[in-house]
Amino acid sequence: MPGDNTIRVEQLVRDFKKLRAVDGIDLHVDSGEIYGFLGPNGAGKSTTVLMLTTLLPPTSGTARVAGYDVVKEGPKVRAAIGAALQEAALDPLLTGRDHLKLQTMLQGIPRAERSGRVAELLERVGLDFAADRKVGGYSGGMKRRLDLALALVHQPRLIFLDEPTTGLDPQSRAALWEEVARLRREDGVTIFLTTQYLEEADVLADHLGIIDHGKLVAEGTPAELKATIGRPSVHAIPRRADDRPRVADLLGRFGDVLPVKREAEVAVRLSDGLSLADVVRGLDSEGLEVDDIDLRAPTLDDVFLAKTGRSLEGADESRDEEDAEPEPVVAAVSRG
Repeated sequence: MPGDNTIRVEQLVRDFKKLRAVDGIDLHVDSGEIYGFLGPNGAGKSTTVLMLTTLLPPTSGTARVAGYDVVKEGPKVRAAIGAALQEAALDPLLTGRDHLKLQTMLQGIPRAERSGRVAELLERVGLDFAADRKVGGYSGGMKRRLDLALALVHQPRLIFLDEPTTGLDPQSRAALWEEVARLRREDGVTIFLTTQYLEEADVLADHLGIIDHGKLVAEGTPAELKATIGRPSVHAIPRRADDRPRVADLLGRFGDVLPVKREAEVAVRLSDGLSLADVVRGLDSEGLEVDDIDLRAPTLDDVFLAKTGRSLEGADESRDEEDAEPEPVVAAVSRG
């Protein structure tokens, strides 16, 4: 189906012996949108991407990418997509320009167009200044940008980015965000983005899917998902550390106690009809003092907590499906 830039998945399953890494998910990605696939390590994100990019066969279910069946029409799927997976397949002894020249040859770009395409991509991802340096001397952010450029050589209609900013510094992360947004904005490319970063999902994605233990537990726009939480939360830091149990007990009268990242902090999801003023009056009546107290609107972290029962940050990484049962085909990284 030429011109179809969508992704359609129905009851997709992938088993690794005793482990079900992906458990019957359904999803639809519209043409020209950025779809954020959110979840902790081991949730099934990368396994899903490997199936959608034809690098791993599903155990059951169906998936159509760019209008083509990922099992029956693999070559057509690969011709339509670009992929930058978690591990960039880069040779440290080659330059950035060398990598791109090789990729233009592998993708069958006409000889007369290769140099121009390479120069265009190097400039686009901000690597023209380092084009003739060996990749072994590139920073992590530069390698990820080169990997993205390699995925764009054949001008794909859909791009899969599997945790593209993991381990990057804030500046490199922001630069990659801008390029991803520009691909959608200027080129109309459909982008399937997996991430563990809530901010990244909130900034980039038109729609989000939250996956946990192989199941799709929530789906919608960031605003729609936040709206499902509805109630704001109150976060307080007691002035005296010894008062924390008493403050926690008092806040618990006003709603559901929430897990916190800072040991000194106490947080609660307010019950309907209650406000920050009610909490402050309660603290005053008990003679409890706080150094800081604030009311926060629902966030994607709140959504993830509500849907999975745990916070995304610091999530258990022990259930890593790729480590559980590696398959030889996974090592064959394909960009198109």
